[in-house]
Amino acid sequence: MSPHQKCPYQDGRVVIDPAFKADAPARYALLREFGPIHPAEFHLGLKGWVIVGHELAREALTHPALLKDATPAAEALAAAGYVLNKPSVGLGAQMMEADPPEHTRLRRLAAAAFTPRRTAELAPRIEQIAHDLIDALPLAGEADLVEAFNAPLPGTVIAELLGIPEEHHLDFRRWSGQALRVASPEHRPALAGLHTLLADLIEDKRRRPHDDLLSALVAVHDEEDGRLTEEELVGTAMMLVVAGHESTVNLLGNAVLALLQHPDQLRLLRARPELMPGAVEEFLRYDTSVERSTSRYAAQDIELGGVPIPRGSMVVVALGAAGRDAPQAEDDDATALDVTRPGARHLAFGHGIHYCLGAPLARLETTIALRTLLSRVPDLELAAPADSLEWISSGIIRGVLSLPVRYRVG
Repeated sequence: MSPHQKCPYQDGRVVIDPAFKADAPARYALLREFGPIHPAEFHLGLKGWVIVGHELAREALTHPALLKDATPAAEALAAAGYVLNKPSVGLGAQMMEADPPEHTRLRRLAAAAFTPRRTAELAPRIEQIAHDLIDALPLAGEADLVEAFNAPLPGTVIAELLGIPEEHHLDFRRWSGQALRVASPEHRPALAGLHTLLADLIEDKRRRPHDDLLSALVAVHDEEDGRLTEEELVGTAMMLVVAGHESTVNLLGNAVLALLQHPDQLRLLRARPELMPGAVEEFLRYDTSVERSTSRYAAQDIELGGVPIPRGSMVVVALGAAGRDAPQAEDDDATALDVTRPGARHLAFGHGIHYCLGAPLARLETTIALRTLLSRVPDLELAAPADSLEWISSGIIRGVLSLPVRYRVG
């Protein structure tokens, strides 16, 4: 169908509301039948465009006229009551909301502290945390897997990586989980709590540096001729916290839920654990936790997929929808979950200059966590109907708020 044909939602405008998010894969699949791009309404009544097709998504994520700078859209955003780039309502000054050359500078400095060596060295600790969490469970019964395993594992990893003291871990995990739920009443207090915690810790690391990521970021700020401002330092730390925690929590949840709904794939993965790294790519493709990209704004009038996009328009890429639309190996069914799929293609970590800096850590955590869970817990099934699960209702993250399971530890 032509991209100009009428979208099947509310007089042609997609409304990304809680009902849409709970049923996102099916809703996006329907949209793709009507074209790769559609007018949409997001939280707080913000209007823009959502891209659901894989090829157009790749184009948009690298389009030179689609920028993070919202200046062309400032009046419309202000009229909707939304203020950009303030620590009280966002993640502050950090690379996800910057364009070159500022983005280039911020990413280079963050990457200098977030090295591949530092990530690879985490593997034994991640495995230990996974085993400790399973050891803490009763030998059999029912549990909320999000609370018991999915959330504390990446939460502990990122807290230890940053050097957050253990007494702050519970507040840290709670605020991290709430920070991206933009329409929830907890959103602003969570961001404020994280900002205060990290700013205080940064001051402590400046006085007493340790071998952790916050100390490394402070060193970049203090020893590299001020190339990270104080606001950028706190903003970068907040970005690493939220992106490094919430996305992996929900990737684990979505992966386990998909396996419980596809018992043949669960049996196969238990029998062949060597498939896990490739299976993680399939989970990223099939139902990724970062449902949509952060916003971009048209710096000039452009055309996407044959649709005119006026200057100042907000454009969002549905990363999950693009994964379901990505071309796979010949004759593969892209709508099916297949843990043996060779080289699953997706855009779960984005594309272009904003490709996720923490992608290697997310892959490592998910691979170790799922491999440990499936080996240690031989009996695992949903303890509630899948259609009764409550999904995150706002923001860019996709995942269930809880995942009730019946289990037996082996």
